[in-house]
Amino acid sequence: MKINKQNKRDKDVSIVYGTNNSININIFNNEILMEIVGSFDNNLKELEKVSGSKIYCRGNSISIKGEKNANEKVKDAIEYLVERFRSDKKIDRNDIITSLNNDMIQDTKNKSTVQSIDQVIKTPKRSVIPRSKRQKDYVSALKTNQIVMSLGPAGTGKTYLAVAVALTMLLEKKVERIILSRPAVEAGERLGFLPGDMKEKIDPYLRPLYDSLNDLLDYEKIQRKIESGEIEIAPLAFMRGRTLKNSFAILDEAQNATRTQIKMFLTRIGENSKLVVNGDPSQIDLPNKKDSGLVESQNILRDVKEISVINFDHNDVIRHPLVTKIVEAYQKKTNDHS
Repeated sequence: MKINKQNKRDKDVSIVYGTNNSININIFNNEILMEIVGSFDNNLKELEKVSGSKIYCRGNSISIKGEKNANEKVKDAIEYLVERFRSDKKIDRNDIITSLNNDMIQDTKNKSTVQSIDQVIKTPKRSVIPRSKRQKDYVSALKTNQIVMSLGPAGTGKTYLAVAVALTMLLEKKVERIILSRPAVEAGERLGFLPGDMKEKIDPYLRPLYDSLNDLLDYEKIQRKIESGEIEIAPLAFMRGRTLKNSFAILDEAQNATRTQIKMFLTRIGENSKLVVNGDPSQIDLPNKKDSGLVESQNILRDVKEISVINFDHNDVIRHPLVTKIVEAYQKKTNDHS
């Protein structure tokens, strides 16, 4: 027996339950269908690979065949992607990964992504949506707290989300400038002499911060704001002796900062400013790893109520699914040795 469930929002989507646990999702809006399926069915292939279900697309119908729970998971994922498209008019690869996140799916069932507009960070080039519960907590902390510390593995959105929130605050004139900083420490390599002026020497260390900016704002606009001083990118050593007013300052790769350096950065805070300290304690590049002050600073400051501390783990990694498995494997190895 087949059961038809019409999507409550409108007539764009209908769901038909068939025999042998199969589910057919009919999407009558071709623009939505094309984004969900992806070029050469790549999005469906990704959902298929992760879920274990077989997914076919014929005409306007997406058929899901396999084990019952897996099929339901894919159905929920596609419903999430429909809402994601409605909120941002596009779907990217990270959305496919996020669509299989149980926390996000439950949120979509309880309250649509469009209705949860307060969670969306609108930047000129794209809308950024927190993709796990901790990311939501992090964005909330970035908006409400003066100082935020976030610790966790690569790919959890620590820097990207902070830059996105900072950029919206700058464009809305809630702050006058963004300051992006990180320790100039080599990642396990000896780079030797670097040619050029000071900016050219430090740029390689700050490239990840540029990458986040370029993903959210046009290159020409970034350059103009750098030239005007609205966006400043500098190594941590340049922060000493300053007081930051009407600023949103982010210290990235803080696992490579000492306790004294982190204290120095945090005490730069001035009127109408926010400070963010991000780092991954598992990727310390200092010659003596015990010199890292990130975890120690977190413990020292945990009782200061004005400071919010967010701890991410491998469940919050929003990159290729393989990144999550790599982070989890290394974490398991670390735990086995401890």
